[in-house]
Amino acid sequence: MTDPIFSFDPETFLIPSDKAKEIGTSYAETYQAGQPYNHICIDNFLPEPVLENVIADLSTLPAPESSFARAQENLKSSYIPERLPTYTKNLFYAFNSRPFILFLEEMTGIKGLIPDPYFMGAGIHKTQNGGHLDIHADFNLHQMMQVERRLNILIYLNRDWQAEWGGNFEIWKNDMSAKVKSFTPTFNRMVCFSTGSNTFHGNPEPVNHPDGEARQSIALYYYTATWGPDRKSHTTLFKPRPGTEDQADSVIARRAIMKDILPPIVYRRIGYHLRKVGF
Repeated sequence: MTDPIFSFDPETFLIPSDKAKEIGTSYAETYQAGQPYNHICIDNFLPEPVLENVIADLSTLPAPESSFARAQENLKSSYIPERLPTYTKNLFYAFNSRPFILFLEEMTGIKGLIPDPYFMGAGIHKTQNGGHLDIHADFNLHQMMQVERRLNILIYLNRDWQAEWGGNFEIWKNDMSAKVKSFTPTFNRMVCFSTGSNTFHGNPEPVNHPDGEARQSIALYYYTATWGPDRKSHTTLFKPRPGTEDQADSVIARRAIMKDILPPIVYRRIGYHLRKVGF
């Protein structure tokens, strides 16, 4: 068995900061040359015992914090780290630590990265057979901290996953004219990519595991204090793939129109009720 790329202690999750930076530097050229936006795929990323322990923890999951059942995002659930078993919870805290941040900064060239102590939208993601996530660009503002989203990390937990079982992570051109890359979500594969309002990605092909197993991943998001008053925030922006039956997100489009035409104080007052009725 070859040594993992990010070789921290499987029990303490400790790695010297200088070693973490060195690993990041070794992947900087590849990451920063990624097209149509910066990205990288690294196999054998963590020590295998780490992810084996995570998989064991996930055999008894609590109720999810969020579940989706709509045209753009179906049969997908998200689990916040603080409600997961101790080992997996502590692993997420390690992903917010200084050595891991230094690794990311060296690899991506993005300085001043801020981890999310709230893990908003992050955690364990689980997509059941038949589920999918259409091509999209992510929300750009962390509302609680008022910081700009800059970076996503996905670490896959699926043993021996085959491309024909669906759920492949896809990267699309900024103008949605073509798919650029497709990565099978197989065990211990890490995909990291920069985020913006036109960094379109997703796993639009439905999961179709022959034994009914779910697609599972670790999801992490990182930010910078670069948000300004001239910026316009948005939620997830879905884009249909050309020549497919993908559907535009009419609910989000209606909310965006209401936000544009209503005074902010009025929109804030009625926004909760609009979401409840699906407007």
